[in-house]
Amino acid sequence: MKSRSKSVRENAIVPGSLSAMANQSNQSLAETFLSADIVVIVDTSGSMGSHDAGDGMSRYDKACSELALLQGRNQGKVAVIGFSQTSMFYPGGKPSFMGAGTQMAAALTYTKVADVDGMAFFLISDGHPTDGEAQVLQVASHYKNKINTIYVGPEGGEGQKFLSRLAEASGGVFATAEKVRELASTVETMLLEG
Repeated sequence: MKSRSKSVRENAIVPGSLSAMANQSNQSLAETFLSADIVVIVDTSGSMGSHDAGDGMSRYDKACSELALLQGRNQGKVAVIGFSQTSMFYPGGKPSFMGAGTQMAAALTYTKVADVDGMAFFLISDGHPTDGEAQVLQVASHYKNKINTIYVGPEGGEGQKFLSRLAEASGGVFATAEKVRELASTVETMLLEG
């Protein structure tokens, strides 16, 4: 019974998500996706399960909570991609926790299809790509839009330094979300500055 209720929660549609807006406007998901102008790529690897985001929450749970706020404030504008060993599009707005490695280059390759004029990209991670930093930077160099990065994790870590380099290499902005608490506000501030 517990696994069923967990599955139902993970498949719930976040208010303001692309699926929610498609249902509300009686449009297809593809039509609704055309209105999106923000792609949020969320790390759902094992390290995002660390319970250091405050209130006993994991980085992943807090990131999902903040993503829900972002989608509520930017209804029908946010496409959510979750990644770990694989990458998936989550039109319902909540990525599943995969809990494996951090295939960041593969996630950027997967998301490249959305690299159209005017799209804003935000990569949220604690860093440490398992497919190699050089490979991630190589894939990012082929993007025409900037890749903004938001670091969630221990202050001063190697992951923080790498995400800063990734943002700089692509012309994007780097920020930290204090234990993921201000993720929605951080994205909105970066959109205004960009």
